[in-house]
Amino acid sequence: MRIDILTVVPELLVSPLNESILKRAQRAGLVEIVVHNIRDWATDKHRHVDDYPFGGEAGMVMKPEPVFRLISHLQSERRYDEVIFTTPDGMQYDQREANRLSTLGNIIILCGHYKGLDHRIREHLVTREISIGDYVLTGGELAAAVIADSVVRLLPGAIGDEESALTDSFQDGLLAPPVYTRPAEFNGWAVPEVLLSGHDARIEEWKEEQALERTRRLRPDLLEKWED
Repeated sequence: MRIDILTVVPELLVSPLNESILKRAQRAGLVEIVVHNIRDWATDKHRHVDDYPFGGEAGMVMKPEPVFRLISHLQSERRYDEVIFTTPDGMQYDQREANRLSTLGNIIILCGHYKGLDHRIREHLVTREISIGDYVLTGGELAAAVIADSVVRLLPGAIGDEESALTDSFQDGLLAPPVYTRPAEFNGWAVPEVLLSGHDARIEEWKEEQALERTRRLRPDLLEKWED
């Protein structure tokens, strides 16, 4: 898999993309993540990538020319399954979408910045618009890192125990049940006895009950979808 991330502030992505699972996955050749500075595709000497909006609104808007040049160049080298734009008004990102993206070959993630993008970029280049929440960030770089992390960890071989990813919260539409480790008792608080029983069927039943209870209490909106 290859992920190309387009940004005007590539420094923001150095650490998130080069630590932990993402670092190991790249070293193992499971994924190639390439960060591109959109400013490198501006043609004026000051490398401008933004300009004032038509219509008199406050803020600045990302210019279409550098983005079109960069994406056209990338698409001339390989086929991309999605060109994703990170934006607060995009579709709400969730585990189902992360699962889908993890099955693709190559994706581009375009990070929004300033007041937004010239809308012609969204109309003619972008194939998917994604939001990681109903709030506004300074730019789309953190959202791009979230998407990359959530996708890469699903690639076969990216994490040591592949079954672990399958039991994460949201994979079955519910929150994950509580987890415990040694010691069996700490500060007078004991691990639930069923987890120490060795009875697989009872343990699975307990986990399902706990997942339902936690989802009902913390995210009832998810439970409504699950029951549908």
